Amino acid sequence: MKDGLAGRLIVVEGIDGSGKSTQVYLLKRWLELEGLKVSFTEWNSSDLVRRATKRGKKKFLLTPTTFSLIHSTDFADRYERAILPRLHNGDIVLADRYIYTAFARDTVRGCSPAWVRQLYDFAMTPHISFFFKVPLDVAMDRILTGRPKLKYHEAGMDMGFSSDIYDSFRKFQSKINENYIRMISECGFETIDATLPIEEQQEIVRRIVEERIDLAAFRRRSAVR
Repeated sequence: MKDGLAGRLIVVEGIDGSGKSTQVYLLKRWLELEGLKVSFTEWNSSDLVRRATKRGKKKFLLTPTTFSLIHSTDFADRYERAILPRLHNGDIVLADRYIYTAFARDTVRGCSPAWVRQLYDFAMTPHISFFFKVPLDVAMDRILTGRPKLKYHEAGMDMGFSSDIYDSFRKFQSKINENYIRMISECGFETIDATLPIEEQQEIVRRIVEERIDLAAFRRRSAVR
């Protein structure tokens, strides 16, 4: 492979309620049924830093800078231990959120865009980056329907946007969404209309994957393992 990696990296991004997690799950199942070796990773899931993050949130110790540094540590650990080894092994790696989540969220929390990007400058550019674009009201309805309550940091309450947790969540997500939209051209996102029926979105996602990745080559490689 021209980038030195046997595998391929596909990431999905979008605000909460965009449906990206559903779409990456459907993509994973499809690729597995096609006989391909697939690995999955998600944001903020490293065992190394999860406990520290939980303690910091509980005691309200996390400033925007420490929040950003902890997430970058989490990502670096997963990148070195999970993502890169699996790419070298020839897997198709699916990531539910990647460095673009930090670009969008951390700058809303007040971190310098240039500083945040420098934190992640070791990370490779994905082979495909999907952005699931959805109106804020639609995303809010999906998140809040049947949900008992929002978490403090999830709603951006630490930023002082509003004393009402739901209003704070709306404002926080709106600012994150604006950052994602500004990144579409810069980061080469494949933008998916997340208001379309789930099946139609998945058809578009699969078509793009088939156009951008030689799946036949991965089928042959998987078959001889």
